[in-house]
Amino acid sequence: DPQQRLLLETTWEALERAGIPAERLLGSDTGVYVGLCGSDYQQRTMAAVEAIHAYSLLGTAHSTTVGRISYWLGLHGPNIAVDTACSASLVSVHLACQALRASECSLALAGGVNLVLSPDWTVYFSRLKALSPTGRCHTFSADADGYVRSDGCGMVVLKRLSDALRDGDPVVAVIRGSAVNQDGRSQGLTAPNGPAQERVIR
Repeated sequence: DPQQRLLLETTWEALERAGIPAERLLGSDTGVYVGLCGSDYQQRTMAAVEAIHAYSLLGTAHSTTVGRISYWLGLHGPNIAVDTACSASLVSVHLACQALRASECSLALAGGVNLVLSPDWTVYFSRLKALSPTGRCHTFSADADGYVRSDGCGMVVLKRLSDALRDGDPVVAVIRGSAVNQDGRSQGLTAPNGPAQERVIR
């Protein structure tokens, strides 16, 4: 899956920007938390039964996509693929922060990836009337009329602030808190629940 290659490249870049040589992480308790929900490549790979081979699933499953990062770097911390749809990357960061606070790991790689490799889901969401007819997102705006599908990949290196300061690491941002909830019942399964979203922000 090209998402695996993109995650590996982005993880390497994140470590370079953090000034952390990859070999220093070998055998460490570093955790990996990645948001994934697209499986376009897997659907194509598994579509023709006669073409299925040993790497059809190993090269496309979400668990092995995230597992490949830990395998490649020799990491022994938590390794979790997260699928909460549009919020998957943010939930990955939340889970990484929770793991750092609970000392489940001393360093965490958190992020997400999405590549649109097939028209199938675009057709589906179009028929669901979930896509913006203007082709633009208007997040938190009264003008919002749907969302827009896109390719993207991001990875951040997270560490407890006290540890980062002790180790002389470059600190570019501090996450002071995070929270996760679910909308529960609303006017529809895919419709947002304003009061629930207000509660999680509070």
